[in-house]
Amino acid sequence: MNRKHYLFALMSVVFTACAGTQADNTLSGKETADGWQLLFDGKTTHGWHLYNRGDKPSQWEVKDGALVCSPGPGKELGDLVTDSSYSNYDLTFDWKISVDGNSGVFVNVTERADIPTAWASGPEYQLLEQSHHDYVIENKRPGCLYGFSPQLNKATPKPAGEWNQSEIKQENGKVSFYLNGVLTAEQDFNTQQWKDAVANSGFKVFPEFGKQTSGKIALQDWNKGIAFKNIKLRKL
Repeated sequence: MNRKHYLFALMSVVFTACAGTQADNTLSGKETADGWQLLFDGKTTHGWHLYNRGDKPSQWEVKDGALVCSPGPGKELGDLVTDSSYSNYDLTFDWKISVDGNSGVFVNVTERADIPTAWASGPEYQLLEQSHHDYVIENKRPGCLYGFSPQLNKATPKPAGEWNQSEIKQENGKVSFYLNGVLTAEQDFNTQQWKDAVANSGFKVFPEFGKQTSGKIALQDWNKGIAFKNIKLRKL
């Protein structure tokens, strides 16, 4: 192979490899056609605010194309919540967590002055690092419906500092959780079984917990490093 043909072949390989890798926090043409939208643009916190405290500087920052919770002195603390509410949707997101990290994503969050935190109304998709002491508790492992059920199918998160992929689907109050492609939880928030489960849990002290089948989506602050990217939602 002469030099000219070699360079052409090399450029073709590079172009093919690049074409097959989609940039973070972007939508492909197919995703756009299918109705997906970005909830995080990779550059700003536009579309998000602190629960019950509005759009103000906080420990939630954008770093290297990720939405990062970086605890530290003098930073405003709190869960980050979407400006908009959602009911029937498919939500996907990538996340990585620090050693001993504990966080979560809340669905169907009601934001009101008389409800102190996002988790006082919204059920949680658990995010947890394997060295955390809660990891031995089966209904608190990553991908679980926190506090209510163990993983439907075993799914082990990637080590601290590596990206995981999660998905939450909700349609007419029926929710499904996935961790790295594995179905980890299912629940129908309309059923008496769910109401009884809440009534027999530690969440029974919060009158609005788990009552809604629509609401805002929230990312949990838990005083440990957590990062998100590629947060995408498609209405169903």
